[in-house]
Amino acid sequence: MVLQPSERHHRDWSHRRLGPWCSPTGSPAPLSCETGCGEGSWILVCRLLVPTQVSLLSMEEDIDTRKINNSFLRDHSYATEADIISTVEFNHTGELLATGDKGGRVVIFQREQESKNQVHRRGEYNVYSTFQSHEPEFDYLKSLEIEEKINKIRWLPQQNAAYFLLSTNDKTVKLWKVSERDKRPEGYNLKDEEGRLRDPATITTLRVPVLRPMDLMVEATPRRVFANAHTYHINSISVNSDYETYMSADDLRINLWNFEITNQSFNIVDIKPANMEELTEVITAAEFHPHHCNSFVYSSSKGTIRLCDMRASALCDRHSKFFEEPEDPSNRSFFSEIISSISDVKFSHSGRYIMTRDYLTVKVWDLNMENRPIETYQVHDYLRSKLCSLYENDCIFDKFECVWNGSDSVIMTGSYNNFFRMFDRNTKRDVTLEASRENSKPRAILKPRKVCVGGKRRKDEISVDSLDFSKKILHTAWHPSENIIAVAATNNLYIFQDKVN
Repeated sequence: MVLQPSERHHRDWSHRRLGPWCSPTGSPAPLSCETGCGEGSWILVCRLLVPTQVSLLSMEEDIDTRKINNSFLRDHSYATEADIISTVEFNHTGELLATGDKGGRVVIFQREQESKNQVHRRGEYNVYSTFQSHEPEFDYLKSLEIEEKINKIRWLPQQNAAYFLLSTNDKTVKLWKVSERDKRPEGYNLKDEEGRLRDPATITTLRVPVLRPMDLMVEATPRRVFANAHTYHINSISVNSDYETYMSADDLRINLWNFEITNQSFNIVDIKPANMEELTEVITAAEFHPHHCNSFVYSSSKGTIRLCDMRASALCDRHSKFFEEPEDPSNRSFFSEIISSISDVKFSHSGRYIMTRDYLTVKVWDLNMENRPIETYQVHDYLRSKLCSLYENDCIFDKFECVWNGSDSVIMTGSYNNFFRMFDRNTKRDVTLEASRENSKPRAILKPRKVCVGGKRRKDEISVDSLDFSKKILHTAWHPSENIIAVAATNNLYIFQDKVN
């Protein structure tokens, strides 16, 4: 089935998105003041900035492009809209960390290898590769501009020396191969040393080409381009556990792709009504089950989650399970529908639980219980009285993402004023930390922050009226096997690790 979208984009319906912590004995440790969330337990490893076009030029002149961390620590005023980080993702080993920005660029950071002289540098990440993934385009048939902004990045498991990742903007998904090259062939018969063709009449002897060492070069090449399958903006991509297929979701449809086939996909979810005036909800996020290749979930702007089984039918228009929490009539307000919209959905690593993030809360659902979540965590409930002003400045439509740690025992998500929150599911402890330039000194210890709602404000607290809503943590990532987290704040990327590491 070759998809040729013909409908005109009606409007943007979206409501404006690891291994266990271990004690010294090696057993999983809870999030506590000693091991994860209390004062003095998290330290800043490094602060990186997404390189601008100007710094990319300087990178090309640098002998070692992976050792230019300090050149990124420029004044924040140089940052442009294109430099704002729009997605963050660790690969499956945690050795690489990829970021995408609004300028269509992908920057990959590689973890510093441990040395005997500098053991503490093990957690640091340096630039590994930078490439332009997407360019701005224009749809002449629909008179629509297609932004180059990278919406999502997903890594594929490493099978050989090369790395593969998927990146997507609003319309097109690309499969990239990132590989290293430290040798070049020399001694061609039909070409001279500068690559120009030689006159065959001048060739009197045959030479055997040989490989010569060269400076390490990291190359990023597009291997597949998956286009022309989405009428609306892509908000999610997810790699299946069979590693042969992946899905891409937009506001109204979800498509299933095979990595080897670029000119056709299968539509597995379609919620577009015959009459667009009858549209009541849109798809906001989607993800495959981590172990069962036939199952996936998708969330909606009405705060519901649907679990689908592709074994039931080719078109999953009927869900297997439907997760929804009944609304408390006493809390009903003008903003109820907006703040209940789910901005992110994630399966736990075990596949037993689903985590969702709406505007004010993070909820954990058990796959065996559909009528209500088993856990609800208030992220910034102090903003409930500020919803009117947040609606006026459009902040109420911000899409916050959420992540699990590797043992599914801790949850992390972002907030405003460059705050990010952690919740321990076992001890029920929680903490608010801040990713700021003022605390960007390497190895600096993070101190918990508290927000004062009313009354007298203590010395170490910040008033809710003083929060900066232009500084927000929308995108975070957690190392798959260690206590290392990545937090994106505008064009800054902060890397933190647990102090016990």
